[in-house]
Amino acid sequence: MGQAQGGGGTEKEVALQNIQELYRKFASECPSGNLHLHEFKKIFGVSMESTEEESAYMENVFRSFDTNKDGKIDFMEYVAAVHLVLRGKLEDKLKWSFKVYDSDGNGCLDRREVRHIVKIIYKLKKHNNPCVKENIEDICDRIFELVDKNKDGQISLEEFIEGSEKDPWVMEQLKLDIGPCGWFLQKQEKNS
Repeated sequence: MGQAQGGGGTEKEVALQNIQELYRKFASECPSGNLHLHEFKKIFGVSMESTEEESAYMENVFRSFDTNKDGKIDFMEYVAAVHLVLRGKLEDKLKWSFKVYDSDGNGCLDRREVRHIVKIIYKLKKHNNPCVKENIEDICDRIFELVDKNKDGQISLEEFIEGSEKDPWVMEQLKLDIGPCGWFLQKQEKNS
């Protein structure tokens, strides 16, 4: 399960002109030179009407992109986020997802963390599709059954990646599908 070997495959790198255009757009939308949490939440559609859980979840996502932990996303962090969302390898996206889900930062997901994230993901899915029905406990139990290989009641990063890559159902349950791609693509298309 190593990284794909580099060398120009089908994955495109962000071209210099794309970075210049991203900077121009970033500077016009974030004149302070930084993207703040309230602006970030707006991008992802989290408003005052959103639940406390959705808001807390987006704060976790924001913190995962704020790599220098200064409470704002600067341009370099923004480019890294855009690259991950639009062109990142599956394994990198899974590592990022794991980091977002690991709310206590101990390197493992326990049942509380998995239950919490499944509940939020389903609330977001239900918001976008009111027909979605779920039983959070059953989903959490099945995820642990499929992914927790050593049955220690925790999911390590390795178990998380392996389980997500091997089982489409697990991938669907844990997918960070909250709509940022559309926003990033829309910003790029406006510039083309």
